[in-house]
Amino acid sequence: MGILNQLAEYLYLKKKDPNAKSSQWMKYMHGINRLSIVLFLLALIFIAIKLLFY
Repeated sequence: MGILNQLAEYLYLKKKDPNAKSSQWMKYMHGINRLSIVLFLLALIFIAIKLLFY
């Protein structure tokens, strides 16, 4: 699976593969990855706003 496909699944832009093997630990890992991606994007937006307006 490509990196862009995985990122699209994390951000709910693409449906997950129904044939993919899943476990409880995998769900935890994906949740943490999703949280880190969202926080990273928020930080980028904050930095861009700070650079543009201050």
